[in-house]
Parts: sequence; structure tokens; C-alpha cells
Amino acid sequence: MQRMAHQSILEIPTKGRGTRDITDAVAAVVRAAGVDCGLAHVFVQHTSCSLLITENADPDVRRDLETVLARLAPDGDPAYRHDAEGPDDMAAHVRNMLTGSGLSVPVGGGRLLLGTWQGIYLYEHRSQPHRRTVVVTVL
Repeated sequence: MQRMAHQSILEIPTKGRGTRDITDAVAAVVRAAGVDCGLAHVFVQHTSCSLLITENADPDVRRDLETVLARLAPDGDPAYRHDAEGPDDMAAHVRNMLTGSGLSVPVGGGRLLLGTWQGIYLYEHRSQPHRRTVVVTVL
């Protein structure tokens, strides 16, 4: 009988604010699942980082995304009430809300069906390094 789902937990260390390419790690989970045609769901179990699919060829795209988010959710905004863990705390939560905690990618031929210039990134919104838990479920 064929398995209906496969799930793996990835522990991803970050260096502080910025993006970390996790495409290869997610692709390895898809290969291990042995699913020819299906869906990979990727979910980060935190509220101060997020996941995104974006340009994987030009790092300027990711730097520009940070510029935009810094304008939309600046650190230390005096309007924030929640600052228990520092001036980047509430800004990180807002950035997570804007960019998201989960995404789905189609699987075909046993691999992720990403576009030519697409990669999957963990986007750390806190300024200090963290260990982030990412759940990958392949259906």
C-alpha cells in the first residue's frame, strides 16, 4: 500500500535578519517521500520569521525585499506596545503577517515544480540568530 503522506522536521539556524535558502532541504524531503505527483506544504513554527518563494538568482531582490519591509514594519516604532524582546520584536511579528508562515509547492516527477528562478527561503525577521523549526509535509 502506498503512503498517503510523509512529514519531516527541519531545524534551520539563522544568522539574524535576512533570508536563508532552504530549497535543497525541502527538495530532499520531497525525494525521501517518494511521491511522484502531489503537494509539498512547508510551515514554519514561529511568529517572528516567515517563508517565501522568491528570486533565487539575484540576491539584490532579497535585499530590496528587506528595504520594503523595513519601511512597512520598522524596528522600534513608538506606536508599538509589544516590545518584550526588544525593538525588533513587534516589527518581526508584522513582517511574518505580511509574508506568511506557510506555503505550498506542487510536486511532479518526484520533485518540486518551482519555476526557473524560484527558491524557497526562510526569512528571519529578528536581528539576533535563532534556530527555527520548519515542518515539511508531502501529500
